[in-house]
Amino acid sequence: MIIWIASYPKSGNTWIRSFLTAYYFCDNGIFDIGKLNLIQDYPNKQFFNEKVKEGEIHKHWETSQKDICDQKKVKFLKTHNSLITAFGNEFTKPEYSLGVIYVIRDPRNIITSVKNHNDFDTYDEALKYMQNENLVLKDYPHLKNYAKTNIVNSWRINYQSWLSNKSFRRLTIRYEDMVENPTQTFEKLVNFVNILMGFNNKIDREKLNNSINTTNFKSLQNIENAGNFGENVYSLKDNRKIKFFYQGPENDWKKNLDESMIKKMNEYYKNDLKFFQYDN
Repeated sequence: MIIWIASYPKSGNTWIRSFLTAYYFCDNGIFDIGKLNLIQDYPNKQFFNEKVKEGEIHKHWETSQKDICDQKKVKFLKTHNSLITAFGNEFTKPEYSLGVIYVIRDPRNIITSVKNHNDFDTYDEALKYMQNENLVLKDYPHLKNYAKTNIVNSWRINYQSWLSNKSFRRLTIRYEDMVENPTQTFEKLVNFVNILMGFNNKIDREKLNNSINTTNFKSLQNIENAGNFGENVYSLKDNRKIKFFYQGPENDWKKNLDESMIKKMNEYYKNDLKFFQYDN
């Protein structure tokens, strides 16, 4: 069975993955970056028995997830895919999924991370990207293998697709709560996962604290700076490696965005900001 870690890109998914890796797979909660790949991206080529043709990823969702579940193990999977139905194919189904951890972040802070990650020249480009209702992320096209195709859609469609579906047990985590109240937030996360997995044991406080401290933003940034993080992307303009752990908690839209962009985003995302209590 699968426990999904789902989010729109640059919302804190890797932080959640790192914490879960530390707590559930590392000795005494001390994060080992070498074990991060125990929580894999989905979709990805290792889950498919054949090459995926362009535009046909939806044909492989169910068979690959059935194969995962046939292994009779609980598996964490990261995804940026929306919870959609494409040409009659559902991205996932309750019979394959134990539950969902959905990570949400203030779009006014996501935009700076999106701008950096995609090496956009302007915030307007980044906003257009976030509003793209048909956004699809692809990898391996040079191999003519589209197994890492994520149908992301827009930021709004992505979160609505997961949060509006009542068929799955779900925990929604705000990035900002991980920053401001890490102990309470990650304790809630561990309790949720333990319930999904049928664990009756209490939270290991030492392990929890170690997991929090060794996967905070500064710790992950230090790992990247030491050259030990393998998920960087490269600029399409000059093939420069782009910093993955960019600003983190220091990413403050009030400082990064000019008045025009703030007004534009506040108007466009008015209802979303209110729903997630980002309008306070």
